[in-house]
Amino acid sequence: MFERTVFIVLMVLLGWTSAGAKQAVPASNDVALEARVMDISSELRCLVCQNQTIADSHADLAIDLRQQIREMLSRGMTDAQIRNYMTDRYGDFVLYKPPLNTSTALLWFGPAILMIVALASLYLMLRRRLRMDAQAFDPETVDEQDPPALH
Repeated sequence: MFERTVFIVLMVLLGWTSAGAKQAVPASNDVALEARVMDISSELRCLVCQNQTIADSHADLAIDLRQQIREMLSRGMTDAQIRNYMTDRYGDFVLYKPPLNTSTALLWFGPAILMIVALASLYLMLRRRLRMDAQAFDPETVDEQDPPALH
């Protein structure tokens, strides 16, 4: 009887919480326009999330940028003009695949440089360990006649 009452209460609560949910409304009835918005948005980085594209992000800024792209496309701007506008406003960082130039060289080569430094450090450490005497790896033995001092 108790399980049945708990089940009924849970079902009522679930029905009550979902009653306020709204159905997603498409931003535009033009399917081609929405496809272009999502295409451009998938090339731009969300400035809030930074690991998601504007198309994938649910941040308020990403929603605003998608709306701004939608408005620019309805005014007749090309994809390249929109990308240029976004990079002029936010810099090359907004591009999910930034171009290779002096200001983005660290983005492109930084991970490889860090990997090379880490591998070189590991190699040098292992090489140093190979040259060490085998006794350096033995645990120190405590003299059994002298008990450890208690403080």
